[in-house]
Amino acid sequence: MINLHIKDHTPIPLNRDGLDVVLHAICGRSGLNPSGARLIKFTNNAVFELAQEPIVVRIAGSQTVRDRVPKIIAVAKWLTTHGMPSVQLLPNVKQPIEAHGHLATIWHSVPATGIAATASDLGRILRRFHSLPPPATPLPRWRPLRPIRQRIAETDILPKSDRLFLESKCDELEGAIVDLRYSIPPGPIHGDSFIGNLIPGPTGPVICDFDSAAYGPREWDLTPTAVGKLRFAYAGNVHEELAEAYGTDVTDWPGFPVLRQLRELQLVTSVLPVLHDNPSLTPQWRHRLTTFKSGDVEAVWTPYR
Repeated sequence: MINLHIKDHTPIPLNRDGLDVVLHAICGRSGLNPSGARLIKFTNNAVFELAQEPIVVRIAGSQTVRDRVPKIIAVAKWLTTHGMPSVQLLPNVKQPIEAHGHLATIWHSVPATGIAATASDLGRILRRFHSLPPPATPLPRWRPLRPIRQRIAETDILPKSDRLFLESKCDELEGAIVDLRYSIPPGPIHGDSFIGNLIPGPTGPVICDFDSAAYGPREWDLTPTAVGKLRFAYAGNVHEELAEAYGTDVTDWPGFPVLRQLRELQLVTSVLPVLHDNPSLTPQWRHRLTTFKSGDVEAVWTPYR
């Protein structure tokens, strides 16, 4: 196994120039060629697709995300062991890789050449995920408000009134979650399960993005698609399709309104740590915050680009 866990604790900003420096350091240490690499996403992680070979490099975009990297690696290996349709780490590389104070993981690229993934696919994959035996290394307990509070604390862009509102909403939801009575037994969950985290591979969809994996309520994995229908005006009957494939409609459960607010708070705060370095996200973030703060449950949000 190649030992690529090389440390360089000199942090540099993850703006476009900084990302190129970090990517080149990672590729240089792993024998990969960064020439022509394409930045395909930069929200919580900066995700590059290499041009010279079918490999994806994920660079954690904040301290909150860096803290999750060891868990992400463990979950990926656990899913591979059980033959789950999931993204695969590059083998024979000791991960994560550290460069200029940032952590990165390297993955096999899944060519999105298959039939577009559906909510039914997600429902079937989640049902299979929830049937797996727990991993040998226990998953952390589901504590969804901890990373939200950390993101709020990390940012310096929030006016005092917005910060106080978000902190107060965290306190409110923390109390409400304690009182929930779940209808499905708890266990391993993906934690951020929506259609956007399925890649339509050539042999069928595979699931990705294990940043939020935890031991917790299965209802949480059914919530993103339900909230997506309400907030993002998804076309078709995506929520109904997922509910039918999985076998449970989470919106029929009395606790759903609490999880809806929690999911929306998560969607409002998810990009706070990277707004300085990726200001193109600001208009949509501001729209989400303003409508969430005012209680406008009819406002339509759009995905971050």
